[in-house]
Amino acid sequence: MKAPCVYILASREYGTLYIGVTSDLIGRLWQHRNREAPGFTSRYGVYRLVRFEQFETMSDAITREKQLKRWHRQWKINPIESENPHWTDLAPSLGLPPL
Repeated sequence: MKAPCVYILASREYGTLYIGVTSDLIGRLWQHRNREAPGFTSRYGVYRLVRFEQFETMSDAITREKQLKRWHRQWKINPIESENPHWTDLAPSLGLPPL
């Protein structure tokens, strides 16, 4: 999936959240899950893809990422639950193995 997108990872249902932006979602998820991207996600075990949004341009995706990062926690949870109420890992639907 090569398209600008914003993604939200969670450690578990209602757990620690991470918001990122990428032009290669599958590649970026692989990096997170294989601890190729040291930092926050590997430190806190945040690997479950719970939401993503695709955009026409990287500029639009970056703008949305910055907007989401400024939101209160509950505001971030609301869009996750509106489309993924059970906080299911969406990565297998994109072709990645389950956690």
